[in-house]
Amino acid sequence: MSVLTTEPGATPAAEEPPDTGERHRLTAVTGLAALSLDAMASVAYGPEAIVLVLAAAGAHGLGFTLPVTLAIAGLLAVLVASYRQVIAAFPDGGGSYAVAKRHLGARTSLVAAASLVLDYVLNVAVAVTAGVAALTSAFPSLYDDRLLLCLAVLALITAVNLRGIVESAKAFIVPTIVFVGSIFVLIAVGLFRSEPVSTVTAAGHASVAADNATTVGALLLLKAFASGCAALTGVEAIANAVPSFRTPRAKRAQRAEVALGAVLGLMLIGLSVLIGRFHLQPVEGVTVLAQLADASLGHNWAFYVIQFATMILLALSANTSFGGLPVLLKLLARDNYLPHVFALKADRQVHRHGVLALALLSAALLVFSGGDTNTLVPLFAIGVFVGFTIAQVGMVRHWRLEKGPGWRGKALLNGFGGVLTGVAAVVVTAGKFEEGAWLIVIALPLLVATFETVHRAYARIGERLGLGRIPEHPHRDRSVVIVPVSSLSRLTSEALTAAASLGDEVRAVTVCYPGPEDRAALHALERAWAEWDPGVPLVRLACERRSLGRPIAAYVREVTAAEPDARVTVLIPETEPERLWQRLLQNQRGAVVAHAVRRETDAVICRLRFRLF
Repeated sequence: MSVLTTEPGATPAAEEPPDTGERHRLTAVTGLAALSLDAMASVAYGPEAIVLVLAAAGAHGLGFTLPVTLAIAGLLAVLVASYRQVIAAFPDGGGSYAVAKRHLGARTSLVAAASLVLDYVLNVAVAVTAGVAALTSAFPSLYDDRLLLCLAVLALITAVNLRGIVESAKAFIVPTIVFVGSIFVLIAVGLFRSEPVSTVTAAGHASVAADNATTVGALLLLKAFASGCAALTGVEAIANAVPSFRTPRAKRAQRAEVALGAVLGLMLIGLSVLIGRFHLQPVEGVTVLAQLADASLGHNWAFYVIQFATMILLALSANTSFGGLPVLLKLLARDNYLPHVFALKADRQVHRHGVLALALLSAALLVFSGGDTNTLVPLFAIGVFVGFTIAQVGMVRHWRLEKGPGWRGKALLNGFGGVLTGVAAVVVTAGKFEEGAWLIVIALPLLVATFETVHRAYARIGERLGLGRIPEHPHRDRSVVIVPVSSLSRLTSEALTAAASLGDEVRAVTVCYPGPEDRAALHALERAWAEWDPGVPLVRLACERRSLGRPIAAYVREVTAAEPDARVTVLIPETEPERLWQRLLQNQRGAVVAHAVRRETDAVICRLRFRLF
């Protein structure tokens, strides 16, 4: 007889430590790749949005590109500092929703949640269409198929995220590194050039500058600031998805947030310096980033690397929403504002229902827009500014209540950021109202109303179930089990055996019809039943119409009326075939009976599965 031994302190092979799911969570680096693609990709359109506004004032107006960008970078620093505090104070995630829920009330928290939901969905649609637009610009023959391409890219991103957020981070980390590295190379090379390599951008600049010279007013600068703030979308995603990080979750999320702010700020400022250095202006059909790559690196392989990396990252920046929205939906479901199914987790720590819901809503938007970016852009970024503002105001109240060391400085910082993002939200909404922003103004209250409707429904259910109250002690009632039968078989025997184990009295029922063939089948069943003699009576239920479920439901009501203190159970025997396709061969009688009994009575329904394999 052998004795198994282990070294002191060793873990026996049969007692492996349980899988806590940590390996399916994010580190600071993979979190940056999974949750920052939206913000990283914004450098492709953020500086361009500033230039497009300031170009109205000609060369003099474009001279304010760097000051406006510095203001945006300052706001970025405020937001990063604020969301670091949000992460520490709210490690369960939720971002502005969690802050508002604790400090600003339920209604405000729902406004924050609705704004984030809208922004996440729009981010997916805008990111996918922008990436496909870059592809069709390089290959014009694909332009007519852009909607199918958008749906294909969306399906790919959804499939990757269904495998887990860590898997998506691993898949997208290389494109992120290539894009960020390319942008920094572009900036570094451009800073050492005294003049642009390309002559195309210079010609474009000269043709535009002479015609658009106007004074630069505060309103123009404010509009440029608000447009450029589109580059800040995605900054909140890490704070929303803190539970997706490995322990210590808050520390890792804070590191990722700071890294995101530093990288994004440096890229925005560097590109703006080059815009002023090369005196760039908008050129139709050429993005500002493409002009900068042309001016710094020349029209060579490096130029195409940047364009290709930009195209890939724009398409994949939708992954930010897939990392943040499912966690937000989980929190809303936990608080009874969404169906509880959104709080369920599948393998690999995936909130599968949240991922699929985001994919379906985004697909609907893509179909609605026809895969056209310009249709969606006016709706973009409004929701995120609303969320920013609510989070900042909530953190001001947080510091006033906590009153820890240096709380006044922190509250002042958050208050200043709240004013800036609030102004940006108003300006962007007003400026883009006629372009489609009115849809957001309508959608926000509708979404909030939906959350409240779900919450009231759960409240009514909880009241009926007596949740939160101690129920009465369980007791035993007399029970009657009714078993529908149509023939004798092993299934009938198994059903009656199970029924006898469940109840004090068992009754088999069969529905009979007036036709001659039906009467003959009934007599045959009664003869076979009498010969078998299972000790259970067979009750005949006459029905003039060829209905199956209603006669049984009517009989259940008669039994309930005759014995009001008895518990009535309807046990429905069904077969479970060996092959999935063989289910098509079943007559679905059990489903018909169950539907009728459930709709017309309060009886308990038990569906007995008899496996055929």
